[in-house]
Amino acid sequence: MLRRAPDREAATRWRALPRTALLCALLLANGGAQALPEDRAQPIQISADQALRDEKQGFTVYQGNVRMQQGSLQIAAQRVTVFHQVEEADRILAEGSPAHMQQRPEPDKGLMHARAETIEYFKSEEKVLLRRNASIEREDGSKVTGDSIEYLIDKQQIRANSSQSGGVVVNIPAETVQGKEDADPNQPAEQGETEQEGERGAPDSQ
Repeated sequence: MLRRAPDREAATRWRALPRTALLCALLLANGGAQALPEDRAQPIQISADQALRDEKQGFTVYQGNVRMQQGSLQIAAQRVTVFHQVEEADRILAEGSPAHMQQRPEPDKGLMHARAETIEYFKSEEKVLLRRNASIEREDGSKVTGDSIEYLIDKQQIRANSSQSGGVVVNIPAETVQGKEDADPNQPAEQGETEQEGERGAPDSQ
């Protein structure tokens, strides 16, 4: 249920149902959530204090003040592991306290900011996994926090997980809610969906 708080934010909280909520990305994907097509065509640039490349196993580890950029996609972390097939990066694992990732979904949209102790990006699947103290926030103030978050970019879906003692928290600016109501008062308001999934927890780190 949405409520308007004194600070003009509407908030929705799910507490320990058992541990999972599926949010259809009304909150963070206003107008679409696919990454800029130009990002995929850009080269990956990485700077770090140290780097170790294992050709046989197919990965490169960067440690210390790691900064990675590919178009609008930027990652800052203490450690980044890039898994690659031949020369193309297929999976990126960032670790930090916290690690930070940002990307611009569309040319006319604000940046999406993701934070967690581990951030795993699957390029071919257009999927981001955030684990431990995870949050995703847009510049309009929309924010999701939980123990872990799965962000399906192409499907515009966010799956947020919480421990039994915690909860998934979603914040929606009141201006965003009012704007949707004013746009078409006869159109039913979009709603996030919640889905109970038994005792399923957050996915394990690779």
